Amino acid sequence: MEAFDRGLLLGVLIGEGHFGGDGRQPHITVRMHSRHRALFEWLLRTVPGSRVYGPYHHGGRDYCQWMVRGAALHALLPVLDALPMAEISPPTFLRYQKMKADYKLP
Repeated sequence: MEAFDRGLLLGVLIGEGHFGGDGRQPHITVRMHSRHRALFEWLLRTVPGSRVYGPYHHGGRDYCQWMVRGAALHALLPVLDALPMAEISPPTFLRYQKMKADYKLP
């Protein structure tokens, strides 16, 4: 992954990322308005195996959700671990570390 791509991914995850899981498997999600479709398409190209769901229309909102789980998430972990997340956004880093601990990820 190119430096620009890593930086943009970090920015998106800091601003919009959710680190969690469904109790069985971990996942990273980004939920944003449907008008950001081009960014969702970029995320799909940048993180192979990730998926976009939606658009959804709920509570007056139109949004899509990008999700990374399974093999795609395991392939992304080394990239995320190499980013300066802890220095740039300690709260995001703590959420990321909690997901890794909760799901016993490397």
